Amino acid sequence: MIHVEGLTKRYGDFLALDDVTFDVPAGEILAFLGPNGAGKSTTMKILTGFLSPSSGTATLGGLDVVQHSIEVRRRIGYLPETTPLYHDMQVNEFLEFAGRLRKIPRATRRGRLGWVAEICHLHSFWKRPIGFLSRGQKQRVGFAQAILHDPEVLVLDEPTAGLDPNQIQDVRSLIRSFARHKTIILSTHILQEVEAMCDHVVLIDKGRIVADTSVAHLNRDHGSLEGAFNAITRPGHEAMSEVAGA
Repeated sequence: MIHVEGLTKRYGDFLALDDVTFDVPAGEILAFLGPNGAGKSTTMKILTGFLSPSSGTATLGGLDVVQHSIEVRRRIGYLPETTPLYHDMQVNEFLEFAGRLRKIPRATRRGRLGWVAEICHLHSFWKRPIGFLSRGQKQRVGFAQAILHDPEVLVLDEPTAGLDPNQIQDVRSLIRSFARHKTIILSTHILQEVEAMCDHVVLIDKGRIVADTSVAHLNRDHGSLEGAFNAITRPGHEAMSEVAGA
């Protein structure tokens, strides 16, 4: 479904992405994992057409994300780290607006709005101004706009950042309910999210892919996902821990 080959992004002399290559098969939940500033959000923005690479290619369903950016965007639902919401609009007004932007036919739009209201549990604040919502409620509205047009691929950038434990469980349930029929890339630095929801991990550090494997494989080789993360992104960390515990 998604193929990334040699993706590189420069900002002047700063190399944000360095020859990034990975694949995401259809129907998989991929964790795009890495420390803060590793290049996760830059990659997400390129995949969703909001940023052009300096070199390399990315395709979705065989379509180049640069050459066919409009068609690719139609196939993607994107929840950025900072959810783009209009705080003076009511939830129902915002999602109606999002549906028109997505060119969802009027005949089917009402049904889609009812569906996202149900699956994202929006009914209790459906006509409330977005500015008065809690962070968790806003995140659910953001998720609703990402799935409103029934995309083939979901790209979620730090979907549980800043949420309390109950809100995190709500978002996890939403992602799991959608994962049965879609391809999902989940960008995060929270290891619990990876273990709770993902089968495969691409680990990026300092703009380079340093691991591309299954969650089970990392756990088997390093004892835990945390151990794998530390061993790969902080060379010498495991050895230092052993000395400290000796």
